[in-house]
Amino acid sequence: CGAVPARPGERVVAVLSGKGGVGKSALTANLAAFLADLGWRIGVLDADLNGPTQAQMLGARGQTMQIKPDGIEPAIGVAGVEVMSMDLFLNADDTPVEWRHVGGLAADTFVWRGLMETTTLRAFLSDTAWGVLDLLLIDLPPGAERFSTLARLIPNLVGLAVTIPSEASYLVVKKSIRAAQGSGGNLLGLVENMSGYVCPYCWEVGPLFSRRPEGKRVASELGLPLLGSIPFDPRLARACDDGEPFVLTNPGSPTTSALSKIAKRL
Repeated sequence: CGAVPARPGERVVAVLSGKGGVGKSALTANLAAFLADLGWRIGVLDADLNGPTQAQMLGARGQTMQIKPDGIEPAIGVAGVEVMSMDLFLNADDTPVEWRHVGGLAADTFVWRGLMETTTLRAFLSDTAWGVLDLLLIDLPPGAERFSTLARLIPNLVGLAVTIPSEASYLVVKKSIRAAQGSGGNLLGLVENMSGYVCPYCWEVGPLFSRRPEGKRVASELGLPLLGSIPFDPRLARACDDGEPFVLTNPGSPTTSALSKIAKRL
C-alpha cells in the first residue's frame, strides 16, 4: 500500500483521539458542514470501517454509488459535503464488515484484518472521485496507532485531537498524541469536547462532569494549542440522528458558537 498522491492545494486533516465516546464523529460532521456552508468544497472520509456514522450524521445515507471514469462518485450530504463511508456499501443496518481470505473468514487473523483495513482506506482515498477539495476531513476510529497508519498513506497529513474532561480520556488521548508525534505527525491542536452542559431552557452553560475541564493544561503538556472547548447541548444527539448538522440548525447555541470558532481556526 503505497502513499496516495495529494492533489494541488489539497489539505487533509484527521480527527483522532485514541478513545471512543469523545465525540470525534460529531465534531467532524459539524466542522465539515460549517465550512461547506461558508462555500468551501469539503470531503469527509469515514475511516471507522466497522462503526461508520458520517453518512448518517451528514444526511447522505441511502444514495446509490455511481462509478464514473475517474472513480466512484462520493455521496453528497448536507451543504454539499462529499462523503465516502463503508456505510454506503452495506446491505442493511446490522450488516457487519467481515474480511475473507482464501482460508475462509478472517475472524481471528489480526494482521490480515489490519492489512485489509489499510487497503480499503487507500481505495477510498484514491478511487473516489473527490475532485478538487479545499479540505478533506477524516474521522478516525479509536486506537492509538490509527493516525500513524494513515500517515503512511497520506503525505503531509495533519491531526486534530479530541478529548473530554475525564482523567481516563486525558490518559488515552495523551498516548495517541505522543504516538502521532513520535511517528513525525503534525498536530494542529487539541479540542476539549463536552466541557460543560448547555441548559435546554435558558442556554446557560454549567458543569457536565464533576471534574473541572483541564484541556488547556493537557494541551500545554503536549506542546499543542487548545483550539477550543465545546459544551454539550442535548439537542446535538438528535441532530446527528436526523442527519442535520447541529451547527447549521441551532445558530444561537453556545455549542454552535464554540464549533464555529474552532472551524474558523481550522
